[in-house]
Amino acid sequence: MTGDATATRTSGSTGATSGGGTATVGIVSPGAMGSALGRAWARAGNRVVATVTGRSERTRGLAHGLELLADLDEVVSSSDVVVSICPPSAADDVLADIIASARRAGSSPVVLEANALAPDLVEALASTSSAAGLTLVDGSVSGGPPSPDGDTMLYLSGAGADRIASLPAEGLRRRVVGPEVGQASAVKMCTASVYKGTTAIWAQALQSAAALGVLDVVLDDLSEEFPRQVEGAGRRIAVATAKSARFVAEMEHIARTQGRAGTSVELFEGMAAVYRRLAGTSLAALSPEEAAAVVDLREVLARLT
Repeated sequence: MTGDATATRTSGSTGATSGGGTATVGIVSPGAMGSALGRAWARAGNRVVATVTGRSERTRGLAHGLELLADLDEVVSSSDVVVSICPPSAADDVLADIIASARRAGSSPVVLEANALAPDLVEALASTSSAAGLTLVDGSVSGGPPSPDGDTMLYLSGAGADRIASLPAEGLRRRVVGPEVGQASAVKMCTASVYKGTTAIWAQALQSAAALGVLDVVLDDLSEEFPRQVEGAGRRIAVATAKSARFVAEMEHIARTQGRAGTSVELFEGMAAVYRRLAGTSLAALSPEEAAAVVDLREVLARLT
């Protein structure tokens, strides 16, 4: 993943921004990406809060480094910015919960909608937020969970985007891409179509090659053009398979986005079918952390049958 480090409203990974001050940021919910985003802000001096009440032990472990509060009401009432980052299918319910908590607390935090959604659906969420007296900023993450020495990019758009971009963060670049809600999500839908679509193609091609008894020849051929991709194919496919259940909806959102842009929906409806199949394999039962340790390509392909 590359970003435009020279954009006039892009912040470097040191978190240095013109006029930027710290804030209290609430993370809903603190999974692998949400917790890592929270730590990127926390390392730069922001207070970052979350709740893991009712969540799994894995989520509790992932939320290390965040200040844990009793429940969502306390998170929302304490926060200047509340970040929704969850599976795409849960985005409506999460926003409804945030609005309900804000209403009970009499608070009005900025909502950063950071889920992988089609732009028109983010626009609808922004309208719902506005009707409830809240400002929604459109956000999308490109790259893996932020780390101190990483290069993750957070794209932002809509009213209030500059405020989010100015929050100091470590290991997280920020770029405001436009004034309209939906623009940041449009970036995500286009970049994810390449990143995740390519992974689906590798999974399909190599599993087919193994089934047809020509895997070694196929790998030799691909290694001439894509040596690094062949070397890391096992881990890449394994991790994607561990996340495949949520990728189904993301592929469907990409298809919706492309259809509204006047291009074909069939390609990413097919990609959704690939990830739906992967989600039914034994490899999909692993957590992404467990799957990252499965690096042998032949083992990975065997577990996709």
